[in-house]
Amino acid sequence: MLRNNSSLPEPEGLTAWVLSDGKAGDELQALSVAEALGVEPEIRRIKPRAPFTWAMPWGPIDPRERPGAHNSPLVPPFPDLLIASGRRAVPYLRFVKKASGGRTFTAFLKDPRTGPATADFIWSPSYDRLRGPNVLNTLTPPHRISSRRLEAARVHPDPRLASVASPRVAVLAGGDSRHHRFAADDVARFADRLTVLAETGAGLMITASRRTPAALRDALVELARRSGGFFWDGSGDNPYISLLALADAIVVTADSFNMIGEAAVTGVPILVFEPTGGHPKLKVFLDEMRALGAVHPFRGRLEGQAYPPVNSTPRIARAIAEGLRRHRRVLGLPDAALSLETS
Repeated sequence: MLRNNSSLPEPEGLTAWVLSDGKAGDELQALSVAEALGVEPEIRRIKPRAPFTWAMPWGPIDPRERPGAHNSPLVPPFPDLLIASGRRAVPYLRFVKKASGGRTFTAFLKDPRTGPATADFIWSPSYDRLRGPNVLNTLTPPHRISSRRLEAARVHPDPRLASVASPRVAVLAGGDSRHHRFAADDVARFADRLTVLAETGAGLMITASRRTPAALRDALVELARRSGGFFWDGSGDNPYISLLALADAIVVTADSFNMIGEAAVTGVPILVFEPTGGHPKLKVFLDEMRALGAVHPFRGRLEGQAYPPVNSTPRIARAIAEGLRRHRRVLGLPDAALSLETS
């Protein structure tokens, strides 16, 4: 990893936990921040049961998960740094803070719904309302895509993509979510626009998600076959980084803030397809991304120019590192020198 010029030698014994209920998106964001900090965290997954889940994030933790209980995720010693995400993790974060005697520095990702005093540090997207002296707001969410990883993928690209024609277009297909649905008309509209794009000579590099409806997945598989593009069927190594690294443009569905945020690290135009549904926060997010010159509507053609890459993860990691160092100085503990991602 790249080190910041002002960092001290790496300390021994700095411990960290990533805490969530196992939801993939929450855990991935927390792991992304830990990676950007240069720490190797223990993953602690909580499994609270009713009726305690009903009162979360305000209520107590499930007593069956307290330290000393069988298979408790909160087995001490408690860490120097706790990074948590997800509504159900809030009571557990507060519990660890108190049980550690205040020694653990707590960081929470996204709005905990319980105010800025919930944790020592909170990251919340700028389109949410949460503000406070210990709150950092950024436009894009934390993720594991970095300029360093993209450059490595350009030097050693996935060989399965070698035959894809230029200009190369990465297609990141999501699926049904709480606010979006891929109706039959959406599937047809998306496939038609991708077909028009392929007919201009663009080479498509397509990946789908676990949420992608079968009808959309089948249409994308057939489109890749007809056009001589690439569709990742889940076999072999995941080519996601190479898709982003080699892309001259990226088509992404609007159901995922994360995919749009990851695409923005490349600095190439992002063409967004919006299926049925939507949300006011999504509109604010896309409007701000358009203002940066990063995002354009997907109309079946390439649009837009290069822009300065957007990556909030290093900034979030730096803010946590600074807070952790201040916290340790107050407690009379050695400085926490961390190996930080710079971009």
